[in-house]
Amino acid sequence: MAAGKFISYLRVSTDKQGRSGLGIEAQREAVTSYLNGGRWTLVAEYVETESGKRADRPKLAAALSHAKAIGAKLVFAKLDRLTRNVDLLRSLVASEVDLVFCDLPNVPPGPMGKFLLTQMAAVAELEAGLIGERTKKALAAAKARGVKLGNPNGARALRCKQTGNAEAVACIKQKATRRALDLHGIIANFRRSGVTSVRAIAAELNQQGIAAPRGGQWHPTAVVRLLERLSQA
Repeated sequence: MAAGKFISYLRVSTDKQGRSGLGIEAQREAVTSYLNGGRWTLVAEYVETESGKRADRPKLAAALSHAKAIGAKLVFAKLDRLTRNVDLLRSLVASEVDLVFCDLPNVPPGPMGKFLLTQMAAVAELEAGLIGERTKKALAAAKARGVKLGNPNGARALRCKQTGNAEAVACIKQKATRRALDLHGIIANFRRSGVTSVRAIAAELNQQGIAAPRGGQWHPTAVVRLLERLSQA
């Protein structure tokens, strides 16, 4: 059971998420569930809207200072909601504040817990690098076969306007299926590396600079359609 004083830190990636509360409520609920039971006090909550890659986090710095000043523990809903920057995590681990991650309840406080967190960060950094390298090789292989990745012109690039409606629909579906097959190897690499959820796959595709079917960013719904086409193909 939780005991003592806690400061919570919640992070979302975009201004839109910050305004809508998307992701914040889930993180808040995770913190509340973790603290449920025992004699504890949630002294303050800090919410930051910032990319997981960036190390300059004014709200995180304020939360860390606050926790250090009153002898509180700094609690996070999930390790991956804190940062993907291993240097930032190492700097936090090196601080004099006990860090608590709701998704890692078995990590003990103190030196042993800090050591484990550092090792986990190093493994995560290595895995991210390996995924990037495998994706680059898959993209290079696809380009060598003459595959054009991305569709910067969106729907306008689908040259099916001159055909009948039924033929146009069939043409669009055929192009979408070919596009899905072009990405099959890349998706397979993600899955072998443990990236399996549609949200995580969308994030990896965006991070690797692979455009969505109509250009722009990938979203979970587009990934669902992509996976459906692959299963049908």
